[in-house]
Amino acid sequence: MKLLLRGVGLAVVLFATGGSQGLVSAAEPASEPVSGDYQVWVNGVKAQVYVARVQDPPWEKTRAKLDFGGNYSFTSFDLSGPAAIRIVAPEKSLAKTIIRPEHAKIDGLKQGEKELSFTIDQPVKLSIEPDGKNGPLLLFANPRPDYHYADGDKNVRCFGPGIHKPEGGRLTVGDNQILFLAEGAVVKAGVTVSGNNAMVCGRGMLDGNEFVWGKGPPNMVRVSGSNVVIKDIILRGGATWMMPLRDASHVTIDNVKILGGRAQNDDGINPCNAQDVVIRNCFIRTDDDCLALKGMQANGRNVERITVENCILWCDRARVFLLGHESRAEYMCDLVFRDIDIIHYSPRGHCVFLLEPGEEMKLQNVLFENIRIHGEGQQEFLRLKPTVNQYMRKQVPGHIANVTFKNITVTGQEGAYKIQLIGSDEQHGVSGVTMSGVSLIGNRLKSGAKNLEIGQWVENVSIK
Repeated sequence: MKLLLRGVGLAVVLFATGGSQGLVSAAEPASEPVSGDYQVWVNGVKAQVYVARVQDPPWEKTRAKLDFGGNYSFTSFDLSGPAAIRIVAPEKSLAKTIIRPEHAKIDGLKQGEKELSFTIDQPVKLSIEPDGKNGPLLLFANPRPDYHYADGDKNVRCFGPGIHKPEGGRLTVGDNQILFLAEGAVVKAGVTVSGNNAMVCGRGMLDGNEFVWGKGPPNMVRVSGSNVVIKDIILRGGATWMMPLRDASHVTIDNVKILGGRAQNDDGINPCNAQDVVIRNCFIRTDDDCLALKGMQANGRNVERITVENCILWCDRARVFLLGHESRAEYMCDLVFRDIDIIHYSPRGHCVFLLEPGEEMKLQNVLFENIRIHGEGQQEFLRLKPTVNQYMRKQVPGHIANVTFKNITVTGQEGAYKIQLIGSDEQHGVSGVTMSGVSLIGNRLKSGAKNLEIGQWVENVSIK
């Protein structure tokens, strides 16, 4: 098979579905619950609106004493040109709806008590929020796909529209293989990509709603190969880490929608001892950490050259960016996070940025750039601190060097938004931190700011 998509050695052909309506829509899968909160039309064509669950037992809000806003709705379709969006909410008021991210390019917004409309002319991911986190609608307008499976190709496995329950709830993708999920496919399985030159793609959904924490498929997608593409699919309701990349390299994750919040421990994407990873154009909502980079094994494979760009992130309970926990690799380095919108993050004692390396790991050369955050008055915001915690086998801190925060903006409600730079001891410190253009609720960060704590064993800090 020959190369047609950059980064994966697989044969694919053009996907010609869709037309002037600007919408690709499959029949509703039998027995798949649809949203009763919203109805959506795209250029006059009714789109399917599905439901993602939040806080399943034993993590329901009465027990966890946290309220993530209940179940939420989502719809996904492809654009072939400008699209007029019409949203009707039979039982909700839309009069005070906020659309996030607030800088998203939409035109002609009109909103009333039960109906809201606007136009879009390019792919976009939106959170339509009539009442904040309470039962929003996620709207995913996708670019036209540039692939399809070749009929009769033994290396392609396709799931068409409808509900599918593979035996054991597990699928495996090997060398030079494609797993294709067609629009309207709901596949109740976890996928292991254990081969090289492999792809998982399509507009369909991998659904973990029936899986129980600690049982069944361990992840929705697990990658351990090289030269792998995960593209366009929806992951819903995982019971544990959604997408770990374990000892993987040269992985591209593009336009993937991760719809979590059902169970604790549902990290979004976890590059573990992984190299040369690009995560772009994704939407991630989780209960647990959105992006957690870990060097879990001291196996000679570091965590290197990871780029995350043009993504929208929502974390209900834990951290948005977690770097360094459970890390026994020698290095975690050359990491770039840029052009990212964080539309919600934990209100209870967790940071957006948590860099806490341990076990002598060197965390260095990290860039966070052009990140826009909706704040709700949180106490915590950023912490750089070599540390020791319960996840570490070797009870020794790590090291932090050369970390840059550039053009980081928090808007929304006033709050403490604490920033902490703290070394652990003379041998395990923090060095070379640059903060340029960091703005918190309209106030540019300056040296001596009351929310900035610079502790012992910290050197070469520049605030611009």
